[in-house]
Amino acid sequence: MFKNYKIILVTITAILVTSCANSNKLPPKKITTKNWNKANQQVVNQYIKRADAQLLPHFQNAAISYPPKKIALLTFKHEQAMELWAKDERKEWRYIKTYPITPARGGLGPKLKENDHKIPEGSYRITHFNPFSQHHLSMMINYPNTQDKAFAQRDGRTNLGKEIFIHGRNSSAGCLSIGDENVSQVYVLVNRVGKHNTKIIIAPNDLRKAEAKTHLDNQPDWVPELYSELHQQLAMFST
Repeated sequence: MFKNYKIILVTITAILVTSCANSNKLPPKKITTKNWNKANQQVVNQYIKRADAQLLPHFQNAAISYPPKKIALLTFKHEQAMELWAKDERKEWRYIKTYPITPARGGLGPKLKENDHKIPEGSYRITHFNPFSQHHLSMMINYPNTQDKAFAQRDGRTNLGKEIFIHGRNSSAGCLSIGDENVSQVYVLVNRVGKHNTKIIIAPNDLRKAEAKTHLDNQPDWVPELYSELHQQLAMFST
């Protein structure tokens, strides 16, 4: 009888744990319009309370007002990490938290052409929100930017690729995939602070701590120049 009681107790505990886990699961997005701007607002409204509750403690620990005035997303491909930094009008940049990213098949080094499966490297900004994304939610960055195009012209390259996103899910062919829960947080936050107040820096590895880990033998001659610029830009984000 005692043995049966233990089995029943374990079963009830498992049901309760499963129930709690399911109740905390990210709910699927609900969009009831084909209008892009309205759909974007719908998903922000759906996830804003959840995102605020998850992010606020991190901002309090950093002594930064929430929502902040500006944010920066520092992505390090080798470390498979995206750091969220923020600032308000009174303080310097402060570290908030880190999101893991799914590694792309292309490895280290800047994106050079369509279908090379590389995540771009450089300084970027967000241009569009995509509430209809098949990867839950996504935000397009401005690759290729002016610098990417200038480097391509020096090399005589064309067909640089396009449509690079920060998105959900856990698969990447050259985009920044950070999972559904995490992209919901970032998506809401960027909507709150504004695309123009969001800085994105993508580096091969954390250049604040080590030299670039990219093998330069098979890279264009301008890559050290790019990495020097990224190193200088990352210097303002000091823990």
